[in-house]
Amino acid sequence: MQLTVLGATGGTGRLVVEQALDAGHHVRAVVRDPAKLTVRHDRLAVLRADVFAAVGLVPAIDGTDAVVSALGARDRKDTGQVCSRAVRALLEAMERTGVRRVVAVSAQPVLRSGAGEPFWFRTTVTPIVRAVYRNVYADLEVMERLLAGSDTDWTVLRPPYLTDKPGTGRYRTALEENVSGSSLTRADLAKALLDVVGDPGTVRHAIGVAGP
Repeated sequence: MQLTVLGATGGTGRLVVEQALDAGHHVRAVVRDPAKLTVRHDRLAVLRADVFAAVGLVPAIDGTDAVVSALGARDRKDTGQVCSRAVRALLEAMERTGVRRVVAVSAQPVLRSGAGEPFWFRTTVTPIVRAVYRNVYADLEVMERLLAGSDTDWTVLRPPYLTDKPGTGRYRTALEENVSGSSLTRADLAKALLDVVGDPGTVRHAIGVAGP
C-alpha cells in the first residue's frame, strides 16, 4: 500500500512512518523540514510541503492509497488551528486527485457527551482537561466537522493522554464512543492508525481508542 503521512516528524507521525515501513508499505512523509526526519528507507520518500496549502499537498498525495494525519498542536496555548487548516487544504487536494481514504488523530475530550467514560471521569477530569486545552480541542472539533461534511472515506481516532512509553502492540477501541482509560502509548496509537486504514468498518466513524 502507498501511504502519505502528514505530521511525520512528530512523536506519533514518526512512529507511523516506521511501523508502516516495517509492515512493507511505501510511505511518503510530508514535512516542513526534511532534516528533522532521520528515518531512511528505500520505500520512503520525504517530501517538503506546506500542509496548509492544497497546491503543495496535491503532488504529495496524488496516487496514494490513503492519507494518515498525525498532525497536532504544538502546545495547549496554540491558536494556530493547525489541524483544521491542514484538513481544509487536504480535502481540497483529495478532491483534485481523487484520493478518498484519510485517517486522522483527534482526542478523547472532543466527544462532549463523554459516552463510554465512567461517570466520575466525565464529570470531574474531562471538564478540567477540556478547559485547560480548550484551544486544542476547538481546533479538533472543527477538523472533525470538516471531515464529516466531506464525501471522503474518513476515520477519526480519539485517544486519551499520549505517552512515550514502549508500545504494547495492543489497544481497545469503541465505535462512536470513548474508551475508559487515561492513557495510550504513541506507538500503540500509530499501530491503531495503520490498522484502521484498511478496515472498511471504520469508514465515516470516530473511534475511541485507549491502552489495553
